[in-house]
Amino acid sequence: MSLNKKNLVSLTPVKTIKSLYKLLNFYFMAVLKPFKGLRPPKEIAKDLASRPYDVLNSDEAREEAAGNEYSLLHIIKPEIDLPHEIDIHSQQVYEKAKENFDMFRAKGYLIADFEKYFYIYAQTMNGKTQYGVVGCAAVEDYLNDIIKKHELTRPDKEEDRMKHVRITNANMEPVFFSYPAKKEIDEIVAQVVVSHEPEYDFVADDGVGHHFWVIRDREINEKIEKLFTEVPYFYVADGHHRTAAAALVGNEKKKNNPNHRGDEEYNFFLAVLFPDDQLTIIDYNRVVKDLNTQSVEGFLQKLEDVFVVEPKGKDAYKPNRLHNFGMYLEGKWYSLTARAGTYNDNDPIGVLDVTILSQKVLDEILGIKDLRRSDRIDFVGGIRGLGELERRVDSGEMKVAFALYPVSMKQLIDIADTGNIMPPKTTWFEPKLRSGLVVHLLN
Repeated sequence: MSLNKKNLVSLTPVKTIKSLYKLLNFYFMAVLKPFKGLRPPKEIAKDLASRPYDVLNSDEAREEAAGNEYSLLHIIKPEIDLPHEIDIHSQQVYEKAKENFDMFRAKGYLIADFEKYFYIYAQTMNGKTQYGVVGCAAVEDYLNDIIKKHELTRPDKEEDRMKHVRITNANMEPVFFSYPAKKEIDEIVAQVVVSHEPEYDFVADDGVGHHFWVIRDREINEKIEKLFTEVPYFYVADGHHRTAAAALVGNEKKKNNPNHRGDEEYNFFLAVLFPDDQLTIIDYNRVVKDLNTQSVEGFLQKLEDVFVVEPKGKDAYKPNRLHNFGMYLEGKWYSLTARAGTYNDNDPIGVLDVTILSQKVLDEILGIKDLRRSDRIDFVGGIRGLGELERRVDSGEMKVAFALYPVSMKQLIDIADTGNIMPPKTTWFEPKLRSGLVVHLLN
């Protein structure tokens, strides 16, 4: 049935509404496709798999890949194979990425599967395992907001990853998505996991376990693909810049192809999708260099107008509920509890603790207006612990640290569903996906 004025006018009002509902569900549904993955042989998978490109700098990447010719860092951080002084955004770096990628394929470090498959990627951390489906999401879904975002992206970071995708003609690293949990998908994943040995199964140096299955059964692949058409939306959890870059390059290729059909591989990009009820967001904390010319006493007095301030001594204080913060200042910890009227629990952005801290403390008291560009503030992932906040302050590098209560998946989804954007550096997902277990070619 096509959507046109003639056939809608001929229907009764009730039938019209039902027809529109069906059509909207048809035209606006999430897409996840199987694909022919490019994967490492079992015996080198642990050595080849690496942390994502954006969680370590060039020096850290050089150290991590030292003596390991298999590491994917040679492709996703190719500056490690060039002189230290090189500009990491120079054309030579991107060309090195392509050279190394071609070399990996020639040496058999990455080998193509013969058929299109879905894959299962599970991670185990602190005794908890989360199970994701690996497939290819649709570029059109990103452009049409079927894939929902909760963070702004920076054009310079987008362009960096776009150049990398263009020159390798591949999605070297997956993006991390979530979706509303669906029982039937959970059951298929569980069935595959208990009935098949994993293709890869190893514990990385950070203690996180990684488990990977190839779904070779065509009927199961077809079931998974069909079930995902019943999922209304996907949510970007981690990897907003990689997602944007993959989608924008795919759209470029579409525009540059006069014979575009819509089923070419460039119309899709690599993603791992986890059900929302398996994911945990951890805290993302802040450290600030100065008190904006104020004395400690004056700063604490201003905080009293916004928070109930309770000294906690030298023992680290971790926030235990929404609207409660930990603060470390001059060797002492404080509990800060936001006073009524300083937040709006009916506003998906106003309810966030990062909003309260950003508006009431960082902006109004400390004078930090632009969190993205200010050099007076830094952000510390909760995976590093509260000891990292103490270290940054005790060293004299920073003056004060704030520990936040983590955002929930419900809050993230509420914000994405309402078209809102979270303040910078709000969510930290852990464990991070390993890159290199499977690669998606765009040709």
